[in-house]
Amino acid sequence: MDLRVALIGYGTGGSVFHAPLISSVPGMRLAAVVTGNPERQRAVAERYPETTVLASADRLWEVSGAYDLVVVAAPNRQHVPLARTALTSGLPAVVDKPVAAAAADARSLAALSAVRGLPVIPFHNRRWDGDYRTVLRLAGSGALGDVLRFESRFERWRPEVRAGWKESTDPRDAGGILYDLGSHLIDQAIALFGRPERVYAEIDARRRGAAAPDDVFVALEHRGGTRSHLWMSATAASLGPRFRVLGDRAAYTVSGMDGQEEALRNGLTPKDPGYGIAPPESYGRTGTPGDDRPEPTATGAYHEFYAAVARTLRGEAPPPVTLADAIAGLEVIEAAVRSAGEGTVVSTRPE
Repeated sequence: MDLRVALIGYGTGGSVFHAPLISSVPGMRLAAVVTGNPERQRAVAERYPETTVLASADRLWEVSGAYDLVVVAAPNRQHVPLARTALTSGLPAVVDKPVAAAAADARSLAALSAVRGLPVIPFHNRRWDGDYRTVLRLAGSGALGDVLRFESRFERWRPEVRAGWKESTDPRDAGGILYDLGSHLIDQAIALFGRPERVYAEIDARRRGAAAPDDVFVALEHRGGTRSHLWMSATAASLGPRFRVLGDRAAYTVSGMDGQEEALRNGLTPKDPGYGIAPPESYGRTGTPGDDRPEPTATGAYHEFYAAVARTLRGEAPPPVTLADAIAGLEVIEAAVRSAGEGTVVSTRPE
């Protein structure tokens, strides 16, 4: 029997990422979408005619027994309240990043998850980027030797401020680029090299009229000695490489972004031929100066996150991403904020 999924939110996250991925996974069915926006309601009905449209989450909790999983793709300040209600209604949850606006709130959610015996799984889809999967393979195989420095960038040229909650400075909104793009970069670094011991950060609001951070650099020192340097920016008039991974035997460098987001925005899904496959002209290079070669990019596969979630719900495998992972990422973000405020290197231990 298919797992019946209820998706809360049909903005960019719900419509571009979650709904197409859920509906592409065998054994999962997009049973309901919660959105109060009439235009979005019509969009759901047009693209997913067999999906029930609910105007509010309250309607969902009234019939919670009709579903097997809740996916929270609402604005950040609603993540924890909605996930808590899902748990108390007897439903496991997938929660978009960042899971919470504060690590303490994520720890509280983890405690409730444990009491209820139901998983809360953070949606860190960028672990299934093709270029990141290539880094994971190269670092894991020893092809680069010991990784000395991991450079990762998520840079954009968006000089005009766009109105919306992501530009909010209210802590409950977890606005700004550190919580938005930084959640991805920090999660990838932790998944590769483990929780860092020390953090240094520079956090700025550069654009005219911007109040929330839009230009951030974070440096992490991991236990094994690897250093991660992470850049996230809306003010980059020249884009640096997506990854530059320096090992003591070789390096890997790749530019450009994984193509899955663009494909999904264009209406494609993982069911379409060629989805997630990077063209040869976008390949990175592996080697040393004067002795390097093209490195084929692994296939991108965001839908594998939901395939893994299905296995978790059936008791076949642990969650693909854990709440502990998300908590560690939030603690790094909070350490980065302290570092930037104090102008010094700080520990990642929670206060």
